[in-house]
Amino acid sequence: MLEVSENLLFIAFFMYLGATISFAVSVTGRKWRNKEGEMKGNRLGKIGYIFSILASLLSIGYFITRWSVAGHPPVSNMFEYMTFLGIAMGFAFVILYAIYRSNYLGLFTMPVVMLIIAYASMFPGEVAPLIPALQSNWLTIHVITVALGQGILSIGFAAGLIYLIRTIDFTKASKQTRALETIMYGLISLIAYILVGSLFSALNYEATFSYVDETGAEAEIVYNVPALIGPNEGQLLTEDRLTPLLSAPAMVRADDLNTVIWSLLSGIILYWVLRLVLRKRIGAVIQPIVKGVNPQAIDEISYRAIAIGFPVFTLGGLIFAMIWAQIAWTRFWGWDPKEVWALITFLFYAAYLHLRLSKGWQGEKSAWLCVIGFAIIMFNLVFVNLVIAGLHSYAL
Repeated sequence: MLEVSENLLFIAFFMYLGATISFAVSVTGRKWRNKEGEMKGNRLGKIGYIFSILASLLSIGYFITRWSVAGHPPVSNMFEYMTFLGIAMGFAFVILYAIYRSNYLGLFTMPVVMLIIAYASMFPGEVAPLIPALQSNWLTIHVITVALGQGILSIGFAAGLIYLIRTIDFTKASKQTRALETIMYGLISLIAYILVGSLFSALNYEATFSYVDETGAEAEIVYNVPALIGPNEGQLLTEDRLTPLLSAPAMVRADDLNTVIWSLLSGIILYWVLRLVLRKRIGAVIQPIVKGVNPQAIDEISYRAIAIGFPVFTLGGLIFAMIWAQIAWTRFWGWDPKEVWALITFLFYAAYLHLRLSKGWQGEKSAWLCVIGFAIIMFNLVFVNLVIAGLHSYAL
């Protein structure tokens, strides 16, 4: 059944790719009418939507079959959670496309879904039993609701990004162009690490270290990419492997910090290679593709996505989380890093809705908030989960 689950996810990934191609052709290809007078681009958009529905169905099949193998919902580690986040974003798109019929939204959403799932594949994907603290029905209720909320909020990011690329003037340097290029660099960093991780995986690269963990005990850790940052008081046990430049403190998860550093460094290299080849900013290259976007319509989509995703995230990330914390740790709140960043995410999107509804922040201001909100979600998911040790470290 595990192989069936993996195959379903693999096929779903290529369905997302098919959707991306269909949406890309629908908005960039030549527009002509068929014999019935229907615009060809519109029909290709429908094909892309069918691909996205099939991908979601196959992804749900992956989720159910993996659940049956593991005996618990597959959201208990980085591979499983990030994969489900991508699935949730794809599912949210299926719902919102049925309302707004925006092929441009599909063109930007489907690649992000693929990117999240591909990045998830860089982490260990073995099925492992849950530790006692996670053996609760609240794992299903809390974590799945959080992921669904974040997936819907991520649609707001995609729509906000489209708005900014469509409206910003790339002919001159400004704070807006520099900020948007920073966002593009962040996405390129994920792509770069996928390429680097896949390369070293193909080479079967492993480097084993002995080290002293945060409890003071001796332990071993395996790196799957060269160690730029080694573990606390680490000793390299594998011959002919790179000696770390620095050692991480005991409270930092060194192998995961190494992953983040490789993402950032390889992202810098790939970003500037693209800049040299394209001879212009990444946003400026994409801008002609979205020239047909109605800014007001895409702004409305971003707002609707956040208006739907915010209460779902609030239920999962705060209310259900506090109930489970009381059951598992006998306290509702403990200022754990994940709890703090969940609160920051809640407050940020609450501020977005307040500014949107009460202060009239629409258009560019609203789009920037959508993009920043997604950056907060990804920082919480990647950096806080991977680097900062806390009570949630065992889970994600």
